[in-house]
Amino acid sequence: MAAPEEPELSQAQTEKLLQFQDLTGLESMDQCRRTLEQHNWNIEAAVQDRLNEQEGVPSVFNPPPSRPLQVNTADHRVYSYIVSRPQPRGLIGWSYYLIMLPFRFTYYTLLDIFRFALRFVRPDPRGRVTDPVGDVVSFIHSFEEKYGQSHPVFYQGTYSQALNDAKRELRYLLVYLHGEDHQDTDQFCRSTLCTEEVVTFLNTQMLFWACSTSKPEGYRVSQALRENTYPFLAMIMLKDRKMTVVGRLEGLIRPEDFINQLTFIMDANQTHLMSERMEREERSQTQVLRQQQDEAYLASLRADQEKDRKKREEEEQLRQEEEKVRQTALAEERRLQTLEEEKERKSECLPPEPPADDPESVKIVFKLPNDTRVERRFLFGQSLTVIYDFLFSLKESPEKFQIITNFPRRVLPCLPTEEQPNPPTLKEAGLSRSEVVFVQDLTDD
Repeated sequence: MAAPEEPELSQAQTEKLLQFQDLTGLESMDQCRRTLEQHNWNIEAAVQDRLNEQEGVPSVFNPPPSRPLQVNTADHRVYSYIVSRPQPRGLIGWSYYLIMLPFRFTYYTLLDIFRFALRFVRPDPRGRVTDPVGDVVSFIHSFEEKYGQSHPVFYQGTYSQALNDAKRELRYLLVYLHGEDHQDTDQFCRSTLCTEEVVTFLNTQMLFWACSTSKPEGYRVSQALRENTYPFLAMIMLKDRKMTVVGRLEGLIRPEDFINQLTFIMDANQTHLMSERMEREERSQTQVLRQQQDEAYLASLRADQEKDRKKREEEEQLRQEEEKVRQTALAEERRLQTLEEEKERKSECLPPEPPADDPESVKIVFKLPNDTRVERRFLFGQSLTVIYDFLFSLKESPEKFQIITNFPRRVLPCLPTEEQPNPPTLKEAGLSRSEVVFVQDLTDD
């Protein structure tokens, strides 16, 4: 059955995919896509999670395994220093050794058989790690009760946490597995591990993690490191981007030999640690450079967006101004059209002009503001409103005006007011049979 095809990516998702690959340096596009999909295409969270993984911090989508963090123990270049128990000397020593040999052989054989049979009845409780931190803290307390407070600073955390911290800080990690039942353990702790020179050396040069193999956490680590005898110590460091065992110390070792062997291991692997530091610094500088480039790009993008915004605002303002001018022109055009229609209506409603020989007729000459003269006859009995309507209907007349007589100078009340709702007639206004009046423009007022 064919696998279902993955949905196509949008333009924004494609850009995020390429940006994530550029920031993390991953070559696999499928892995980049899976990581981004796990973080709902949040590129900042995906990049941070990827950087955490590179620094040894477990991903939120990859919970820590039940077994310790994987350490490379198959490197054939691991330096091993094993101290064998001294051989018996003299006749008495050999005699004691030969006499005790059968008893020791029988004891350890029966003990192994008993432990093997016990596994079928009750599984080894050390196989289930439920509280790794509690196992380490419990060992530290029991160690201090038995050997005192003068000892190297124990790392108070799980084995995996110690590996992560050593990887993040690029430091050596010395792991000590404490075999409580071994005959050399007590002497090693008192004569070597708790001496002043060893304590000073370990506290200044490396992280020191220890646990008893009788505890589930210590037993799990012993299964990973596969020690041969006790006391057992393993030097671990970041080598070729993996936490690798670079040295093993087994057996009862004297303080000066202990320091010399650890110093030899550190000197032999110093180049690898320096290389990792340089590579990490280079990655950090590259990340800072990319961050600066991203910030510069974002600043440039914001500047371009601001320019576009101002340009859009200017265009919108220009459009609004043009629209305002257009609306004003349309309003003016409608006003003039309405005015023209009103003039035509007034012209059609004017009474006919009386003949010149009509004794009730009045000849009026109008002087317009543009210096033109208009002449027309009206009847004495007609209202002054007729004169006003006549002038209003003329194309040469202004929109607003008033009619003024010269001698005496006065304004004719042609329009109705609150005090005089019905304007007077020509006769009531005191006009003679022949008059000359002036039309005063009031449009600007």
